[in-house]
Amino acid sequence: MTGTAPPGGPPAPGPTRTTGPTGTGARMDPSDRRARAVERALGGRAQAGEGAATHAPPEPPRGWRVGERALGWSTVAVVGLAAALVSGHAWVLALAAIPLTLLALSLPLGPRPGRVETTVRVDARRCFEGEQVVARIAVAHDGTVGRLDPGVMLGPGVRLDALAVGGAHLELRFTAERWGRWTLGTVDVDLYDAGGVARRTVRVDLGEVAVFPLPAAAGLTPIPVRLPTRLGEHASPQRGEGIEVIGVHPYVRGERQRRINWPATTRRGSLQLHQFAAERAADTVVMLDVLGDIRDPVTGLSSLDETFRAAAGLVRAYLRTHDRVGVVAVGGTTRWLQPGSGDAYFYRIVESVLEVRKDFAHRGAGPIRLAPRALPEGALVYVFTPLTDQRILDALHQIRAGANPMVVVEIPSGDPQVEPGDDHAAMALRLWRANRQAIRFALIERGIALIAHQPGQTLDLALAPLLRTRIHGGSR
Repeated sequence: MTGTAPPGGPPAPGPTRTTGPTGTGARMDPSDRRARAVERALGGRAQAGEGAATHAPPEPPRGWRVGERALGWSTVAVVGLAAALVSGHAWVLALAAIPLTLLALSLPLGPRPGRVETTVRVDARRCFEGEQVVARIAVAHDGTVGRLDPGVMLGPGVRLDALAVGGAHLELRFTAERWGRWTLGTVDVDLYDAGGVARRTVRVDLGEVAVFPLPAAAGLTPIPVRLPTRLGEHASPQRGEGIEVIGVHPYVRGERQRRINWPATTRRGSLQLHQFAAERAADTVVMLDVLGDIRDPVTGLSSLDETFRAAAGLVRAYLRTHDRVGVVAVGGTTRWLQPGSGDAYFYRIVESVLEVRKDFAHRGAGPIRLAPRALPEGALVYVFTPLTDQRILDALHQIRAGANPMVVVEIPSGDPQVEPGDDHAAMALRLWRANRQAIRFALIERGIALIAHQPGQTLDLALAPLLRTRIHGGSR
């Protein structure tokens, strides 16, 4: 999969670093005009990060109000008048006359806009991590407007790279930093009258954007012992119509003569034909552990990020071999999608689980209950989990009870950091490691295939040992 938009559509802030228009994460160059525009639009706030609050900002005041220019001049005039009254010197009134004159000259000659309408157009509502999203705002109004001054409140998961204001149009360029379904944010557009003495604020909601993960590289598709009878690309032990030769058999009237095995025919003295293995499609269900998002203290990697990327790579590999793939996301709410096939089905699978990271939505703490239809009989189940939440074991027991072949893919989450000299924390770390090792041992003892996926490596390295054996299921 390449970093192109998928079909179906062009696809209180937290303390984080300020990033430049190039999207490299470096600090903005103060001399860059685009950087200054972005800093002004953000109002001196840092870009929204993972810990950013997702609450909507307070509603702006309605109607027209005094602008900054008129407020400044009026303040100077009032101070001058007060100074003249206190000192008793008439010449001090000149301090008030100058700003009052400037204020009178700035009064607009034409009517202020009474009707203001905004239109938002986002080029890509769906994209991949690292791609840019361009939002354009058109402001239509009657009367006369001097200038537009936008203020941006960013949503989490996106970064504002550039901002351009021209006439009655605004253009904002964002970078999608992490997969999920994110709110782009809101823009408060200040419309100033022709003299700049009064302003009116209009709020524009930019809506949501779906950011797809970059799938991990994977090409291997291990299969269970038994396969359903649908046509596919996996060789089955049963004889049938396929392309993999498993032996020879005597000629029977009606069979194709082009399949004659001439060396065997010469040796045996009778017509011998190639015998092919039947090809079958495998039902595969990918289960995602979204009970929590664990950060590696050393590398800073997110377990949820690595879980989704590795699962996306595996889903793509199975769909390429015309298998049927479904997905189950277990968290506060269990989300599932029945197995299906086809290239377009990949995007349905991804969109079905994007809700688990919708502006960092809350994940509940209830028990896990898997719907029977979510796990078809005989389907191979991959469980991607960091093995940090004990509740995932309930889901594994339910899969095991259904006699489904299962592979547990462990996503490393790193060890908790321990301060030097803290004996209690060191003992807790030893107990934590022992508990995880006990979980791994229990899974292996029950015949469950357990592999570990290392972030940054191809998933094929973890799946390769499964190609040397068959994946068996549990017992009812």
